[in-house]
Amino acid sequence: MDYKFKTMDDVDFEGKTVIVRIDVNSPVDPLSDELLDDTRMVLHAGTVSELSDRGARVVLLAHQSRPGKSDFTTLKAHAKSLSNIMSKDVEYIDSIFSKYVQDVIRNMVNGEIILLENVRFYSEEMANLSADEQADCIMVRSLAPLADYFINDAFATAHRSQTSLIGFSRVLPSLAGRVMELELSSLFGILDNAQEPRVYVLGGIKADDSINVMANALKTESADYVLTTGLVANIFLLASGVDIKPYNEKFIDERGFKDYIEVARNLLDDYSDKIIMPIDLAILEDDNRVEYDLDNIPDLPIYDIGSKTIDMYKEKILSAKTLFANGPAGVFEKSGFNIGTEDLLNYMAESEGFSIIGGGHLAAAASSMDLDDKITHISSGGGASINLIAGEELPAVEALIDSAKKYNDL
Repeated sequence: MDYKFKTMDDVDFEGKTVIVRIDVNSPVDPLSDELLDDTRMVLHAGTVSELSDRGARVVLLAHQSRPGKSDFTTLKAHAKSLSNIMSKDVEYIDSIFSKYVQDVIRNMVNGEIILLENVRFYSEEMANLSADEQADCIMVRSLAPLADYFINDAFATAHRSQTSLIGFSRVLPSLAGRVMELELSSLFGILDNAQEPRVYVLGGIKADDSINVMANALKTESADYVLTTGLVANIFLLASGVDIKPYNEKFIDERGFKDYIEVARNLLDDYSDKIIMPIDLAILEDDNRVEYDLDNIPDLPIYDIGSKTIDMYKEKILSAKTLFANGPAGVFEKSGFNIGTEDLLNYMAESEGFSIIGGGHLAAAASSMDLDDKITHISSGGGASINLIAGEELPAVEALIDSAKKYNDL
C-alpha cells in the first residue's frame, strides 16, 4: 500500500529519542487501582519493544480515562503491566514535562523506555485548541526539543484532536506506529477493494455513529444492503411507521436520538430498497426472552432482534463479499438476549468475504467467542474506525500526513 504518511520502516532509530503516543486506557479496579484488563498494553507492546530493540530512547505518552471519572488515575500500573508483557523495564515517571522529566530524557540510554504521567492531568490536553495552539502548548514546547521523532500509535484516539495526538506532529518528523499502520492499512485496503455485495450490519446503543456510517455508505454507493439491529433498528422501525410502543419511543428520546427519527425517515425515502429492518423482535417480559412480530409488540423493552430476522439476515451475510459491522444486535450482556449478536457474529465468521468489526462492544463480543482469527479485521478503535468508515477525516492521521509532506526527507 502506498501510504501518504511515514512509518517506522522509514527511519533508523539507533541513538534517537522518540516520543510515542500510545492508547493504554484500561478498566481499573476502583479500590486497588489495579488494571482489570491488559488488552491495550499487549496491543502496543510490539511497537514499543521494536523501538527499544532498534536502539531508540523511548518516551511514552498515554492517557487514562478523563477528569471526573472514578478511573481517572495515574499510569503507574500501566508501566508495570507493560514491563511484565515485554519483559523489559518501563520506568514510570510521575510528571509530564517538569525539569525532572527533561533531565531524565536527556540522560536516557539506547533501548531505555519511560512512561510519563497521564497526559489528561494537563489541562491543555482536553482544551478546545487549534492545531497551532496545540503545537505551542507547554507540553510540546518542553518535550519536542528533546526528541528526534514523534510516533503516533494511538489509533483508538485518532478521531480526537488533542495536544498529545496533534501538537508534536507540527514540530517533529512524525510516523505511524505499528498499531496505527496495521489499522489504516487494513481498513483502507479492505474499503478500497470492497467487492459486491457489500453488506453493513449496524446496531448498538450509539445509534448516531451507526446512522452516520449508514448515511455515508448509502450516499457514496458503497453499501448494497444495510441490516439494522439494536437501537438503530428501533429508530428505523419507528420512522417507517411501526408502533414500537411508548416505552421504546421514550428510550430513544432519553438517549438523545429523537432527531435521528427524521434522519432515518429521509434515508428510508431515498434508500428503502437497501435498508433492511427486523421483522420480529425479542422483548424482555417477566425477565424472559419472548419474541413478537411487528404488529403485536407489547409496551415492554425491546432487547434483541427475533429469530425470523436472524434467519433473514443470515442469508445476506453469508452471500456478502464485504462485511462491516458495528454495535451489538441487542442487550447481549443479558442471558437470553445474546442470541442475535452471537448468531450474526458466527455468520460473519462463516462468510467467505472480507469482514470488519468496528471495535467497541461488538469487538469484545467477537473476542469472547474466540472469533478473532475468523474475522478479517477487528479494529482496536471503535470511534476512530467508525469515523473512518463514515468518510470523516481522522485528525491524528491528517497530522501524520501533513508531517510527511513537511518532513519529506527523513
